[in-house]
Amino acid sequence: MSPSPTALFCLGLCLGHVPAQRGPLPKPSLQALPSSLVPLEKPVTLRCQGPPGVDLYRLEKLSSSRYQDQAVLFIPAMKRSLAGRYRCSYQNGSLWSLPSDQLELVATGVFAKPSLSAQPGPAVSSGGDVTLQCQTRYGFDQFALYKEGDPAPYKNPERWYRASFPIITVTAAHSGTYRCYSFSSRDPYLWSAPSDPLELMVTEFSEATTELTVSLTNKVFTTETSRSITASPKEPGSPAGPARQHYTMGNLVRICLGAAILILLAGFLAEDWHSRRKRLRHRVRAVQRPLPPLPPTRKSHGDQDGGRPDVHSRGLRS
Repeated sequence: MSPSPTALFCLGLCLGHVPAQRGPLPKPSLQALPSSLVPLEKPVTLRCQGPPGVDLYRLEKLSSSRYQDQAVLFIPAMKRSLAGRYRCSYQNGSLWSLPSDQLELVATGVFAKPSLSAQPGPAVSSGGDVTLQCQTRYGFDQFALYKEGDPAPYKNPERWYRASFPIITVTAAHSGTYRCYSFSSRDPYLWSAPSDPLELMVTEFSEATTELTVSLTNKVFTTETSRSITASPKEPGSPAGPARQHYTMGNLVRICLGAAILILLAGFLAEDWHSRRKRLRHRVRAVQRPLPPLPPTRKSHGDQDGGRPDVHSRGLRS
């Protein structure tokens, strides 16, 4: 009876023989510390990380013949010649791993800084739109936007001298400090100095509230000096919904009652003013009426024959 494959594998483990792995080893990771954007004359460290027990690391600069068989490369002062693409790999026995993802080491501060602005402004409500514009006085055709805390910048080759970075439907995650860089496509790893920082503030959207203030004086209607009624959508299952609705309806009833009283008083005042005006008009008409005729004077017996009144004669006698 022949042994099974499982028994042969266990026998190999006991004897210290492990079947050789077929195919390339998993790729390592390569990172730049503290960042892959390095100002000129500042230090940076490149570190290649693979599984435990690696026999040999190789770190190389692409597009050149330079490499070193070490996992760590320390650069005490960044130079223009050191900017470029890097990758690393490792060896176990006779097998090499897949190469790591490429790392772009960028030298910054090679050119003057551009300017960064936000349109329509650096403060935007959640769900709104904002556009960050990077502008330079030099004829660069490449721009990059960098947010503090993000692993890599956002590149945007748009137009000469300036570029726009639209942010559609912003959220709280877009809040932060931004800087932009400008460079040329002919030297993609030699960038300008960073722009002055721009702080983007995203405010959470709050539902609009309507405030109604009721103040009636002159003993017409008494209420609070200022009462705010906040109208907000009733949340399903909320116990405060009926009480809030009752509170709003009560205030609306008070407002309507006060308005009715004001209309009634206005009617009384209009009627009183109309009646006073009518009486005054009657007085004026009484003054303007013609005087009544005088009563007829009594004639004396001596005047029955048609002579003059006796008054005239009495006046001559005196």
